[in-house]
Formats: sequence, structure tokens, C-alpha cells
Amino acid sequence: MTTTDNALAPPLPDLAATEQPPWGRWALIVAVHVAAIALWEAVVRIFHVQQFILPAPSQVVASLANPNLRWLSNTGVTALEVFAGYALGVVLGILCALLFVTSRKLMLMAFPLLVTLNMIPKVALGPLIIVWFSYGIGPNILITFSLCFFPILLTTIRGLNETEPDLLDLVRALKGSRWQLFRYIQLPGSLPYIFSGMKVATVLAVAGAVVGEFIASDKGLGYLMIQVQASLDIPAVFMAVLLITGLGVLLYLVVLLLERRFITQDARLQ
Repeated sequence: MTTTDNALAPPLPDLAATEQPPWGRWALIVAVHVAAIALWEAVVRIFHVQQFILPAPSQVVASLANPNLRWLSNTGVTALEVFAGYALGVVLGILCALLFVTSRKLMLMAFPLLVTLNMIPKVALGPLIIVWFSYGIGPNILITFSLCFFPILLTTIRGLNETEPDLLDLVRALKGSRWQLFRYIQLPGSLPYIFSGMKVATVLAVAGAVVGEFIASDKGLGYLMIQVQASLDIPAVFMAVLLITGLGVLLYLVVLLLERRFITQDARLQ
């Protein structure tokens, strides 16, 4: 391209200048949620919707004042099941992926069996888990783990196998150890895949904890939902759903923060 062409060419946009600042994005997200809540309140008030059909947000919040529902302790139990089962799924999913990538024979023997076991509906396994391990927080953590494990395993295996062969050959030519190959080449390249699986697993973690509490439990937000549903306390049902949603959002935000800590912006945009 000549000097004249350079002069006539339109300037490239400054992506850094046009990109919305982080605080602006968060403000927009909060504003959308506040507007949705305000619209919900207005619709209920204007059309006089019965409380047992759709309670207003103010009625939902008011249910927190009922001491018999023990909101704090039940939320703590569900949070423990969600975060513990999720953490167990992340750790074992990544470790198993490393074993499978390292040993092709192990991959051939064990991975198809894991795929078959993952096809079993976890709701169907719930009663068996209760029979084998009784009921309580432990079995619910196990159900949560069973839902989180496989997505993390799959994405981690995919990420470790997507490493560029030229980079692997270069490290081997430089007499790099197996640990150096993993530490400097495979692990950084697989992080976007790992965090993608971790994001998917956040939704499954919440579902697993609630399913476990639905099947057999005497505490937790899922157990509380069944109790208040029997008495048609619909605002309390909505409040339990919102608290469960909040736990899922909190877990997702933790994963996002970790992703921003360990992955560069360019890798996240790919």
C-alpha cells in the first residue's frame, strides 16, 4: 500500500476507546434486573393478581420475616452442598482428564464406561444414593458432584488435546520434561476450555443440590420449598427459588473472577 493509499484509508476504530467500561456494563446489568423487578411489582398491583398465583416482589421479601422458615440455616445447608459438590467435581474432573490424556490405554478402557454412567438420569440414581448413604448433606453433595464432574472432564480433555503439535515438538526438542510440557504448554492452552466446563457446571451444581433435597432431606432450600408448597405459601416458594438462584449466580461470579485472573482478555474473546 502506497503513502497515498494510507492517507486515504479510513482510520481504524480504537477498540479500547469504544469498549464500554466495566462499571458501565455492571450498571446496565443491575438496571435491567431492577427494571424487571419493578415491572413485576407493577403488573401484580395493577391487575390485582392473587398472591397464590403470582406474589409481588414486596410480598416475597416479606416472607423472610417468618422465623419458622429458618432461612439462614437452610440457605447455608444448600450453599454447602452446592459449593462442596462443585469443588469436588472440578478437582476430580481435571485430575481424571490429566490421567486420560497421559494414558491412552486408560482412556480407552475407562472413558466409555464413564460416558455410559453419565447417561443414567441422576434423578433415578437419587433414591439409590439415599439407600446406600442414608440422607443428609453428604448424599446431596454426592449428587451435585455427579452432575458437575462430566462436563468438566470433557472440556478439560478437549483443551489438553487441542495443544498445537508444533509447540509440543519444540519443547520435546529442547529436552523439556513431561511436567514442563504440561506446565508451560498444555495447561495454559487448555484453561479456556476448563473454564467453559466450569461455567456449565455451575448450573448443574445448583440443580444437583436441589434434586437431592427434593428426594430426601430434612434441611435446605429444596426441602423448605416442599414444606411451604404444601401450605400454599407461594411467596416463600418464590423466596426459596430466588435464594437458590442467588447461590448459582454467586458461584458463576466466582468462576468469572478466576477466569479473569488466570486467562488474558484476548483468550476469553476467542
